[in-house]
Amino acid sequence: MSLDRKTTALKQLQGHMWRAAYATGHVKGEIFEDVVPAIRKWREAGMKVYIYSSGSVEAQKLLFGYSTEGDILELFDGHFDTRIGPKVESESYRRIAASIGCATNNILFLTDVPREANAAEEADTHVAVVIRPGNAGLTDDEKSYYSLISSFTELFLPSST
Repeated sequence: MSLDRKTTALKQLQGHMWRAAYATGHVKGEIFEDVVPAIRKWREAGMKVYIYSSGSVEAQKLLFGYSTEGDILELFDGHFDTRIGPKVESESYRRIAASIGCATNNILFLTDVPREANAAEEADTHVAVVIRPGNAGLTDDEKSYYSLISSFTELFLPSST
């Protein structure tokens, strides 16, 4: 874990270990304050929201089920982890699109990792790189190349007509 390896087995073990800590209230998933209102608006607009994380599906459900915003699992249409494939391989994004019955070019993938952004773009998904406190810095080339957001409220929502 100290090497931040994204292996499926290690992430599943991590999820099992966290279960007790979340269930007892000793740990809560920290959610940025702009996330829940933005997701609610997207869902009201008919959009679907999925999580694709290097954390296991179980760990994702713990984080969002026991979050600082309460249980927000109902906001998500599904969860994907490295069982679908590595986040740095474009085929993983194609598999997700096929799994949810959506063309890759109808997907917006949010990440803070340029290698993941590259893989998603190679699969023809739209990408925005999220700049948050604690994220690794980006090179000047990455900053000029990617669409950058610092809040989910910056993302385009179709206007109601």
